[in-house]
Amino acid sequence: MTNRRQFLTGSALTFGGVALFSWLKSPAIKTAAAGGSVPVGGKVKIVKFSDSGQRVGAVVVDKVVKTDAEWRKQLSADSYEVTRNAGTERAFTGQYAESHDKGLYRCICCDNALFSSTTKFDSGTGWPSYWAPIAEENVRTKVDHTFGMDRSEVLCAECDAHLGHVFDDGPEPTRLRYCMNSVALKFIKQA
Repeated sequence: MTNRRQFLTGSALTFGGVALFSWLKSPAIKTAAAGGSVPVGGKVKIVKFSDSGQRVGAVVVDKVVKTDAEWRKQLSADSYEVTRNAGTERAFTGQYAESHDKGLYRCICCDNALFSSTTKFDSGTGWPSYWAPIAEENVRTKVDHTFGMDRSEVLCAECDAHLGHVFDDGPEPTRLRYCMNSVALKFIKQA
């Protein structure tokens, strides 16, 4: 004969086991376990810019969501590794680290405007660095705990591409250094 406590404990364990089994069998978990990412949609507010760098205005757009196979088909191996797997290109190897051309930097994955050459500066780190994004709405940050440190990872707000990190050792007026990977960016040169 079971007492009330044993019945409640047994019921809770059974319910928890069924819930865990269902969760482990879900398509999202199977995709993640197979090395794929689970696409998450939704809406996001960004600021659109023309290729000449002129602000067009704020808009609400669907988040860009693609499967890993679609990203691999669209991107170079290096761009895929950095933007979709939070990789980092080697310092002083990126095509925009030493660039001083006037223009606009867009996300390699979705064309979202990210940075302007007017905020680019030589940080001496070997990666293109900016003291501010072209619009705060176009990027987002999250805490990155890799390598035993706490850093602020910078992501494209429209497609969640990993772009780099932001540090608080930049120049005035923001004192920030958005340290980006060249392979995460596409440069639109202005005359």
